[in-house]
Amino acid sequence: MRQFLQCGRFRFELGRRPLVMGVLNVTPDSFSDGGHYHALEFAVSRAEEMVASGVDLIDIGGESTRPGSPSVPVAEELARVMPALYALQEAGKALSVDTCKPEVMREAIIAGADMINDINGFQAPGAIEAVVKGDCGLCVMHMQGTPQDMQAQPAYTDVVAEVIAFLRERVAALEAAGVDRERICVDPGLGFGKTVEHNYALLKNTQRIADELGLPVLIGLSRKSMIGAVTGRPVEARLAGSLAGALAAVAQGARIIRVHDVAETVDALKVWRAATID
Repeated sequence: MRQFLQCGRFRFELGRRPLVMGVLNVTPDSFSDGGHYHALEFAVSRAEEMVASGVDLIDIGGESTRPGSPSVPVAEELARVMPALYALQEAGKALSVDTCKPEVMREAIIAGADMINDINGFQAPGAIEAVVKGDCGLCVMHMQGTPQDMQAQPAYTDVVAEVIAFLRERVAALEAAGVDRERICVDPGLGFGKTVEHNYALLKNTQRIADELGLPVLIGLSRKSMIGAVTGRPVEARLAGSLAGALAAVAQGARIIRVHDVAETVDALKVWRAATID
């Protein structure tokens, strides 16, 4: 059975190949790129590189969610995100906004965002109301705690079952409000309130998550500490590990891969498909 994901101006057929979501952090304090794309001209240039490399979605983030990072005021997040969102409207690719603030969600959708990617699973008061109308895609992520404290002492009895239960409840809340199921994908939130062991348990059970929820799964592990824990490499030297993680995620059933290194990931996926798909 074919599976589709409705993302605003785009309707993706899933299963034929995984979608690649490129990370565009327009923040001065990103863990992975040191705020290299904080200035608009650099952000646009980076997005153009992603488009040329074959990206499917560009995920614009105006607030760092690295462990220990503080929240930023709504006005500041809007000032970071909106110029990039407007500047990239004609890029020909789906534009996602990574935010947990309902006010930012509303403004982003008005400005033409094709997806809202919420690390908080649309739990904030007013979040569901902000996204219920229209046809933008929604990514529902699991996080234990907040970015300020999530890595202090992550604890679960059964991490896979508990993450699935949370995602099921949030998806049900969206559907009850009137959100079409075809607009929704889920993200188990690797690195967000999880130990290395929790992260790999979830990665190994990606297909179970997809099967139990009946929804496409997005996996984001690019450059994260779970890569460093296995390879011993610092953030700037985790390309090989990130590529291996992306291929493992796809093999385990992920339909969307969120990455920093778009060109390299697209190439790796092309070779993987040529070697595994008849």
